[in-house]
Amino acid sequence: MKKIGKVIEAMIEYYTGDIRRINHFLKVYAYAKTIGELEQLEETMQEILEVTAVVHDIGIKISEEKYNSSAGTYQQIEGPGIARPMLKRLGYEEDFIDRVCFLIGHHHTYHTIDGLDYQILVEADFLVNLDEDKSSAAVIQNVKEKIFKTKAGFKILEQCFGKAR
Repeated sequence: MKKIGKVIEAMIEYYTGDIRRINHFLKVYAYAKTIGELEQLEETMQEILEVTAVVHDIGIKISEEKYNSSAGTYQQIEGPGIARPMLKRLGYEEDFIDRVCFLIGHHHTYHTIDGLDYQILVEADFLVNLDEDKSSAAVIQNVKEKIFKTKAGFKILEQCFGKAR
């Protein structure tokens, strides 16, 4: 397992001056790491999850420049092309990078979830977005019913937002 600190350092540099984006990926990373460990992912999948959590929104910057939008669709289109050379430079193997780029390119697509790494990434991103967007109880309940699948994810969601929601 490589040191995740190098990926975090590269992303902080990439988002220099944008503390909101930096804090977002750090929070997603923390939730993803926690849920992955609690779900006992195997080591390589855990590493893929953690790296992807850090770089998942890497496409936002270019999407805002190119399309004047940070919409998930544009992030999914633009993100892999930016992440690939960064991860290569940091010494990751091609198969590893392929999976990370697949996850970046699908992290706003919820009907094609094909693995626990993908599921946990989505759950971690939702945990952060529900808070950052100040989502209503109805929205939280809907996300809980339609998106969350892992035992650890459910537990964290309920602990963060309350069971009554």
